[in-house]
Amino acid sequence: MKVSLLQMHIKFGDFAENKRTIVRLLEETMLKNPDIIVLPEMWNVGFYPKPVGEYADPDGTDTRKFLSKLAKDHQVNIVGGSIANRIGERVYNTSYVFNRDGELVSTYHKTHLFSPAQEDIIFTPGEHFNTYVLDGVKCATIICYDLRFCELVRLLALEKISVLFIPAAWPIERLMHWKTLTRARAIENQIFVVAANGSGTLDMLQLGGNSLIIDPWGEILARADEDEQTLHANLKLAILQDIRSSMNIFQDRKPKLYEQ
Repeated sequence: MKVSLLQMHIKFGDFAENKRTIVRLLEETMLKNPDIIVLPEMWNVGFYPKPVGEYADPDGTDTRKFLSKLAKDHQVNIVGGSIANRIGERVYNTSYVFNRDGELVSTYHKTHLFSPAQEDIIFTPGEHFNTYVLDGVKCATIICYDLRFCELVRLLALEKISVLFIPAAWPIERLMHWKTLTRARAIENQIFVVAANGSGTLDMLQLGGNSLIIDPWGEILARADEDEQTLHANLKLAILQDIRSSMNIFQDRKPKLYEQ
């Protein structure tokens, strides 16, 4: 399974310009013939202009039309990063996923909101996680700060996912955490991790770039630098069975102990 990340400079508060950037990078990326294209967190307006409700996409309507058409026109699966999404009076940090036919196969609202930046005040948290299938492969998405909550990723691993996608707007000053936690989640759950960060400056926030594609042993298959670029790797899914049979951590778990 070939995956490509679009590590893009996001224009703060400019949905139209950000869509043009995605089209440009996606058309460049399609020369690699990927199976899946992954976008970063809050690519529609950045993280996050205030009042965010005035910038958010109402019910994600324009975003869903845009990503669905791209997926169908290019016959590629799209893990649509995440967007500021207004539903009624509430704003969510929402990730959409589309298959090659342009069909929506997953909607996930970020569950852990970054309280140090008051995301928990501005946004409404999601209440559920979910899995989905792309080209016969079971996958899941979490968003940025979710990465710090190993319990969430373990629940997804227990659902027998093979690939975890992580769109993010991770700042450069905590880049060491990003590199450490993405590898840890891959190793401890024996899954591929595909982590798409943004790049450039959003208002006062300097994003760290360094998007990563990591295999279940924690080996880095591809890593970006801090600039806008596309990143590519081939996930050799056949190794999952060998890894899980040689070191069966799920068989050796003690669930009753963890409940105390």
